[in-house]
Parts: sequence; C-alpha cells; structure tokens
Amino acid sequence: MSAFSANRRRILSLWLPHLPIDRIRRQLVSCDAGQGDFPRVVVAREHNALLLYAIDEAAVRAGLAVGLPLANARAICPELTVHDADEAADRKTLEDIADWCDRFTPLVALDPPHGLFLDITGCAHLFGGEAALLRALTGALCSRGFAVSAAIAGTSVCARTLARAASGKIVADGEEADAVGLLPVSALGTDDAIVRGLRRAGLKTIGDVAARGRHELAARFGARFTALLAHALGEGDAPISPRKLPPDYIVEKRFAEPIATASTISITLSSLAAMLVSAMDRQGKGARRLEAAFFRTDGVVRVIAVDTGKPVTRSEAVDRLFRERLDALSDPLDPGFGFDLIRLSASRTEIVVQEQRDLDATVHDNDELSALIDRIAARIGGKRVVVHLPQDTHIPERAALAAPAQHHLAASAQADWPARPQGEPPLRPIRLFEKPEPIKVPFATVPDGPPHHFTWRRVTHAVVRVEGPERIAMEWWKRGDHALTRDYFRVEDEEGRRFWIFRDGLYEHELTDEEGKPAPANWYLHGLFA
Repeated sequence: MSAFSANRRRILSLWLPHLPIDRIRRQLVSCDAGQGDFPRVVVAREHNALLLYAIDEAAVRAGLAVGLPLANARAICPELTVHDADEAADRKTLEDIADWCDRFTPLVALDPPHGLFLDITGCAHLFGGEAALLRALTGALCSRGFAVSAAIAGTSVCARTLARAASGKIVADGEEADAVGLLPVSALGTDDAIVRGLRRAGLKTIGDVAARGRHELAARFGARFTALLAHALGEGDAPISPRKLPPDYIVEKRFAEPIATASTISITLSSLAAMLVSAMDRQGKGARRLEAAFFRTDGVVRVIAVDTGKPVTRSEAVDRLFRERLDALSDPLDPGFGFDLIRLSASRTEIVVQEQRDLDATVHDNDELSALIDRIAARIGGKRVVVHLPQDTHIPERAALAAPAQHHLAASAQADWPARPQGEPPLRPIRLFEKPEPIKVPFATVPDGPPHHFTWRRVTHAVVRVEGPERIAMEWWKRGDHALTRDYFRVEDEEGRRFWIFRDGLYEHELTDEEGKPAPANWYLHGLFA
C-alpha cells in the first residue's frame, strides 16, 4: 500500500435520488391514500419549457425520465400527478438530513443538489464497523420515506460514483480503480456533453476511459475531467467542505429507550457537563462556547448554544447556563416521541490562566460579574447585554461603540474615557439619540446664532438660556463622508428642560440654493440632558 493510501480518509457518500418527490410525499402523507398508485413528478421551468425535474418509481415504470417535457409526459401518462419544483424547500430538507447525520460524524458536507458526504474516518467502529454504519444510516432514512443510495470509499469522488451506480458498495483502500472500472461513464457526474463525446469515441465504461492516456483525455475533454477521473480511481482526492467545524470536545449519551421528561434531560445534561469539564481540565482548557444537541427519534435535531465571557471550568456553571437558556426559550424544547441521543460539545475553548483568588478581591468581583453577564445573556441573548467602548472620533454618534459584554468586558474596564472638568456642567447629554430627530425652527440668528424657540414632537419650547455654538466638522478625510458641518447648542427652555440641538450646515458656505443664494438650515435635536 502506498504512503498516500496509508493515510487515506474514509468517505461515505449519501444520495437521495428522489428527494423532491419524497419531500412532497411526506408532506402529503395524510391525504395521499387515494393517489398512491399514480405516477408523481416534479417539474421546473427551463428555457420557457416545463421539464421533468424529479420522478418517482411509478413514473419510471411508466416510461418517463428526468428532462422530458411535461407535455410529452402527459401524452405518455395522462393520470400524472404534477408538482412545482421548490429548490429552497429541497435544500432545507437536505440540510435537516445533514443535521441528523451529525449523530454519526461531525464532518458532514453537502453534495448538491441531493447528496451528502460523511467523513467517517476513525468513527465507524463506534457503530459496529462500516457495513453496520451503512445499514443503520440507510435503514433509518428509508424508514422515514426517503429513497437512499450510499457507498463508502477512500475518496469522495469514488464514493459518489459508487453511490449513483452501485449502492451499498464498500471499497477498501487501493481498490477504487477495480470498483469503478465497469461502471458507466455517466456515473462520474460530469457534463452530459463529455459523456456523449466519450460514448461516440467508444468509451462506455470508466475502465475504458482509464485505459487511455491522460494527456490525450486532457487535450480532448479538459484538465478538470482528468482530475475527476483520477479521484474516482483513487489517485488523489478533492477535500470535502464540512458544514460545521468540528468542536474541540464532544461528549454524548445514547439511550436504548428514548427520554422525554424534563428531569431526565436535566440530569443527562448535568452528567455530560461533568464529563466535558473533566476532559477539558486534563488539558488545562475552559469552554467559551457550548452547544447541546438533542436528537429526536423522528429525525428532528434541536441545537441550543450558550456563550461565556471567560473560559468555564466548572460543571455547575455549565449546568446553570443551560438551565437559564432552556427556561428562556421562546420555542420550548419539544421532545416529540423522545430523544435517543443528547450531545454536549465545546465548540470554542481557551487555555485557562490561573489567577490568585484567595487574596485578590478584584478577581472575585470580576468572576461574579462575568458569571452574571453569562446568565443574563443565556436568557435574553448575548447581543442584548452590551458595554460601551470609546472610539477615536469627535462625531457624537460615533464616539462610543456598543459591543457584546461577554467578549469585551475586560476592554471596557480598561477604557479611557474623557474626564469631565470639575465644577463644570456636562458637555454631552446623558441620553444621546441613535438618530438625530428633526425640529422646526421658525427663525434663528444668522450666521451662527441659536434659535429663539423650536418645536419638537408637536410641542413648542421657548429658549431662555443658551451655551454654544460648538462647531463640529465631519470627517472629510474618510471616503464617502460628505456630511455638513454642525453647530451644536446646549439650550434650556422655560421649564428647565435642557436639550442638545444643532444646525446642519454653515450659512452662506454650505447652504445655498440652485442660484447660489443662502438657503435655510435644517435643525435637529440630538440628545437630552438631565
């Protein structure tokens, strides 16, 4: 065996040839009793013509084929049942199946439009070997109403080729060429034009094509086809792209009898949390993101995730975070007929830095604050718990950045905010509007004077005290920032309420009409003082 074969991965290719039909049949199972024997097809519009996109077994027996015009299909089989294609729904179904396949391996990749790749390297023994894993996977999907074809090989292209032409085949490393040699060239999944060209040349099987010189094939059919052929023969491979990155740590529990009660689920999560923390502790790691996956017996998978501000190293903290998260779910966890697998994983971890905790009260305070933020974030979402960080800009609405507290708590504690002068009133309002609100100013002193009164939200305010103006020019050096210069005023009305207003634009310089004459300015309210 070559050095390349010694390190070969094992890939399972899963193909659902009738996925659109199976999806529709599952949706209509409650009202399909009287139409079970009629051929069923899915049509899609292509070049202003309705063509058969997918067909069921009855349609195949009736002589129909994918790509046939609908009019011809109706002439062959008048009792045809027709459905419109829905590629978005098909992809959603395929992704749901991919989620379910996570129970076998975390490395699951899409093979559009109706296939999946599973990297089962090193995990087949957990299910009794590759043959047992293949039977379990295909059997479970068949029981749910899906037509399934699958195969296992050392390369993804070889497994894909076998799944479409020799379902159930398991090929050992180094035997890929013999396994695909007798298969038709169409099983490679290449373009129809290339398949027709090969057949015209008398090359009907993959073995016939493999017997020809590679430079000859590349000159006639391109380098991409020759690379595809090499991968099908086991000579190198193209990597798959898993939908999700594998987590750093995984623990799980399978149940011979599905569980459905909240107490059993809680006890299972607690035991899994202890196992996960123990595994991380052996390598000095702590979890920053945790995911709990609940696999229902009917194939539905529910994943619940929590983030933490600091690496979590205690199982009690993990247990408490998931209790908070489960209690706050707007869509409660539905066990259906029960969960047969619960998995807890740490998808993001960090090395734990040991700190002196007995004498340093600050460390205790930071830990308690971080734990509080984690619990609140678990209930209402991490994006809703924020801290503000100062920004290097003089534009008021850009002077502070709201960032998730879980990830920026340390930065906020060390942030350097401008100091307020002693004995002076605040220069900035306590409440700053996210977007300045327009106000009506009948008249104001020109060129840079304040208004005598203004109307905001249908209420007129007479100005009795004014501070300003404070002129703030926009950041003209930034691309696309062509805003006008602002003149800010701190004003007080007759009832003692204080406002932060500004004139947008400089009189006679930035505010002119089409004739070049001075134009009136727009005024805005940007914030409120105490």
